[in-house]
Amino acid sequence: MQNIPLFVTIPLCAAFLMPILGRFFKNIPDILANSTNLILFFLSLVNIGLPLTVYKVGGWGAIGGIPIGIYMVLDGFSILMLLIINLIAFLVTIYSVKYMEKFTDKTKFYTLFLLMIAGMNGVVLSGDMFNLFIFLEIASIASYTLVAFGTEAEELEAAFKYQVMGSVASGMILLGIAILYSYVGTLNMADAARIIAISGSNKLILFVSSLFLMGFGLKAAIMPFHAWLPDAHPSAPAPISAILSGVLIKVIGVYALVRILFNIIGLTVTFSYILMILAAISMIAGVLLALGQWDLKRLLAYCSISQIGYIILGIGLGTPLGILGGLFHLFNHSVFKSLLFLNSGSIDYSVGTRDLQKMGGLSEKMPITGNTSLIASMSIAGIPPFSGFWSKLIIILACIQTRHFIFAFIAVLDSILTLVLFLKVQRYAFWGKPMINIDKIKEVPKFMSIPMIILAVLCCVMGLLLLPQVRLLVLDPAVEVLKNGLEYSKLVLGG
Repeated sequence: MQNIPLFVTIPLCAAFLMPILGRFFKNIPDILANSTNLILFFLSLVNIGLPLTVYKVGGWGAIGGIPIGIYMVLDGFSILMLLIINLIAFLVTIYSVKYMEKFTDKTKFYTLFLLMIAGMNGVVLSGDMFNLFIFLEIASIASYTLVAFGTEAEELEAAFKYQVMGSVASGMILLGIAILYSYVGTLNMADAARIIAISGSNKLILFVSSLFLMGFGLKAAIMPFHAWLPDAHPSAPAPISAILSGVLIKVIGVYALVRILFNIIGLTVTFSYILMILAAISMIAGVLLALGQWDLKRLLAYCSISQIGYIILGIGLGTPLGILGGLFHLFNHSVFKSLLFLNSGSIDYSVGTRDLQKMGGLSEKMPITGNTSLIASMSIAGIPPFSGFWSKLIIILACIQTRHFIFAFIAVLDSILTLVLFLKVQRYAFWGKPMINIDKIKEVPKFMSIPMIILAVLCCVMGLLLLPQVRLLVLDPAVEVLKNGLEYSKLVLGG
């Protein structure tokens, strides 16, 4: 129980110390950031398999059965998300050691990065609505600044657009929390779920659910709430693009939306269909828009919208198999999309361009980047035996199981179009006619290569998560949390 608040306090303390120590020791930012994220990743591994645990901040519990303090809740869903956040964060900070040398101030970068990690961990562990919003804003505000970190015109414009859209989303979320609080009289998520279960759904709850769908949907870049993402992701430094697409939009968007709809309000048939329809639109429109892009990072940004659609489709089905596929694809997408953005950063680092039409023959000079990019491309396209195949297969089978044949067809079609998209990337970047100054190109430094190799290995072996012994520890507890729905309140409050 005592290690639960460490997921927030450790990165916050490191972020506070970073600008102080960074003034006196040149290598302190790299050492402090990497050691902090290594500790957080280790704590995430330690928590795997633990039962639901409630940490009451300051020891404030309940009076007369009514929670009066701040709760931090660790359950199967939280454990899975903490593992994803801190795994990707650790690998991204290793990559940043060399990549961020071309930017002005690593100390400020790592300070903002650690604040973002603290915010995301807080969102995942928060047991009450208001603190979920506070941590969400910490992560969001840090991400706005990190998108603009290059301070060029493109970065500043994208960050401004991202901030405006993010503020609109935050306003909707805060309004939804305020209305919900006026109805249930509590901010504790489990207590609110208990009251809503007793009183039943009504038009007010439907309105609040719609606000949350729009607010968190905008944070997750689900179509039609996606307008900020294609500008923000290409503009940010590659490590930030990796963490934004690989983790952030899932934590402050998908996770928060799913947690509230399943465990507090309760997923209705109407909202299940709404989620599936929005997912299908995101899948097809996202990949079609990506096909027309020549800027590699912009192409990957649109592809993120498409892949988020898979996650929402699986979870939106509401069946155990669908939830399993959605959560597994969430994990897989975090790995292969982070890898693809790190690949794009490596290309930009060595070649100096993100335009696919100005590349060619890079696999000869950049074998690590080329091979890891091929593995990630095959995984995201759902080619066996890579990890993306297994999660997509489960989602498609879940659609067939529930007789949603149209959604199953859309999922298959999207996978085929994604394969076409990434064959285009491989053709123009790595396999095509060698670019003019190919002799000057060389592979990126080891600090950038190692995270790409680790992520590529994960793309190859993560199908093992479906083995019964492993699945029982990692995926099944998260599926149980969502499958049990409003039982969340009984488990947290104890009866």
